[in-house]
Amino acid sequence: MARLTLAIDVMGGDFGPRVTVPAALRALSSRSHLDLLLVGIPDTITPWLAKTNSSLLGCVQVIPAKSVIASDLRPFQLLRNSHGTSMRLALELVKEGRAQACISAGNTGALMGLAQLMLKPLDGIKRPALMTLLPNQQRGKTVMIDLGGNVDSDSDMLVQFAMMGAVIAEEVLEIINPRVALLNIGHEETKGLESIRTAASILKKSAHINYIGYLEGSDLLTGKTDVLVCDGFVGNITLKTMEGVVKMFLSLLPFSEEREKHSWWLKFFRGWIQRHLAQYFRHLNPDQYNGACLLGLRETVIKSHGAANQSAFTMAIEQAAQTVQRQIPARIAARLNTVLGRSDKA
Repeated sequence: MARLTLAIDVMGGDFGPRVTVPAALRALSSRSHLDLLLVGIPDTITPWLAKTNSSLLGCVQVIPAKSVIASDLRPFQLLRNSHGTSMRLALELVKEGRAQACISAGNTGALMGLAQLMLKPLDGIKRPALMTLLPNQQRGKTVMIDLGGNVDSDSDMLVQFAMMGAVIAEEVLEIINPRVALLNIGHEETKGLESIRTAASILKKSAHINYIGYLEGSDLLTGKTDVLVCDGFVGNITLKTMEGVVKMFLSLLPFSEEREKHSWWLKFFRGWIQRHLAQYFRHLNPDQYNGACLLGLRETVIKSHGAANQSAFTMAIEQAAQTVQRQIPARIAARLNTVLGRSDKA
């Protein structure tokens, strides 16, 4: 397997190097073909590498950064304050061809803006969008796009998101003629914002998209669609609400010792219940699908949750490697050229 070089903004997120560096080492231990460029402030990185096996250290290089992009940085401050930051340097490594992907848990708006400026969107794409693969009740996965990259999306952008999501469903999930739906507040055609209604009318007429209509938030994990499209504001709130509910549910699976003292039958069935329920619902654990791909760029950029733990951040690194190996940006570009070319002729 060909070696891959990934640039990691280890300073981003709520926890910085104490999560990102151990997560990077964990990814290395399971993927021997990786080379990792850890971008950040060296004094905060090296303590987490002190006890690392020499074989792993040979696949790691620390790239010094001067500062970190603040989580509350405003868009108009972005360009002036981004030079020398860990996030910008990680993206520069991709732009220069020294790395094939960038992973960051930092400021979403900053990552979106800098990635679009430095790596450029694909032809035919107005704005990139964050995408993830969510588990569903059918034991399959659903493509959800956008998750926070664009707070306000017009109808053209929603249609482009649908196109990119359909490509992911076909190329990654290997679904033939994937179903595409728009997330809305009801199933009726008159419901929702004008941008959603206009996007729906465009998708209905498209011969290249298998559009099935509107779906509500309650359908998110049902598997009724293969691609679920929304603007970033709605998508981000929907995803985080779902994750909060799932985490709360999973936390309730182990029974407390106090309850067991008063319920002998709970104690008797505790092992069986935990084993079977945990196994059944483990695939819904948000840590298992952390890492949203910024689709629509010429290169691969993965956005991790800011509050990701080590396991979750490792999954983001894994997703970056898989996205590069599957050549997702090139595949999307090829499909867009075909679809948009035909649309122009029509």
